[in-house]
Amino acid sequence: MNRAEKAALQLQAVAVLRMLKETRTYEELSDVTGLPAGDLNRYVNGHVLPGTDRASEVVESVGREALADELVARVEFDDEGYVDNSGVVFDQSFLDLVAPVAAETFEFESPDVVLTAATDGITLGAAMASFFGARLAYAKKSKETAVEEFIESRQRLASGIELTYYLPASAIDAGDTVLVVDDLIRSGETQELLLDIALQGDADVTGVFALIAVGDEGMDRARAITDAPVGALTTFE
Repeated sequence: MNRAEKAALQLQAVAVLRMLKETRTYEELSDVTGLPAGDLNRYVNGHVLPGTDRASEVVESVGREALADELVARVEFDDEGYVDNSGVVFDQSFLDLVAPVAAETFEFESPDVVLTAATDGITLGAAMASFFGARLAYAKKSKETAVEEFIESRQRLASGIELTYYLPASAIDAGDTVLVVDDLIRSGETQELLLDIALQGDADVTGVFALIAVGDEGMDRARAITDAPVGALTTFE
């Protein structure tokens, strides 16, 4: 890890601690993190940065648990099991914290392209792309009128509905590394289409990440396609 990467990790840890401090005293924050209250006070107020080992622990373990709890508190399910995660995907500052935690937890390699599906995946994709310094690409269910060449992936769902996604061919170059992200993974059908698009573009998949996994079906489906890490911030049964 070079000096810039260490500094970025330390600042990410401080951002996580500041988020936690919004609803906790320093003593309560100490109970959550296992760190002395006095040190936490100095970190949160910007007097000193945590060491890299502490920063890594905060981002990877404490950060993931805290963000998962926050995500659960913001998500609602209706009587038919549909998910309302607008309280998450509309909060860019929250998603900006998710990106480093996901990268540290699942050890995603830095990609050239972050690939997602329009529209709810775009804000998460933007956060992940910004964190990695990667390009953002998002597939749509319709073609752009001014674009001549597309990568197209189509699948007939169990319901009989045909789902098709289109990505401008110029969005991915052969040999690019691609991280597939989405706000929600349930059946895995959307992620399967995105992975197919990446593979059609002769790209190498570095991972699949979702904010929310509903059950294991979608995660297992993604793992059947790629050997790269597959993870979600939290899972609902």
